[in-house]
Amino acid sequence: MHEQPITQQINIELGEKEAEGIYSNLAIITHSPAEFVIDFTRILPGVPKAKVFARIIMTPQHAKLLLKALEENIKKYEATFGEIKILGETEQKSLGFKP
Repeated sequence: MHEQPITQQINIELGEKEAEGIYSNLAIITHSPAEFVIDFTRILPGVPKAKVFARIIMTPQHAKLLLKALEENIKKYEATFGEIKILGETEQKSLGFKP
């Protein structure tokens, strides 16, 4: 007999404040053996200070799952809307974020 995988439905509540969203154009990522910390901030012209608007803390396993989910969604986006170009990216390939 073949067992069917059990599917679980999760109801997610989105509050009014959270539904507005937070704009971020910079993420600072740090990690320890136990967790990844992602601080979402934004840099604005003429403002010398950047404020953290949201801090997300997750396990290394969840960070890797987030990476895979982002990769999958970027592929779907690019299949529909075309390649996402990174401004200032040169033809020379490099890995990782620039400090």
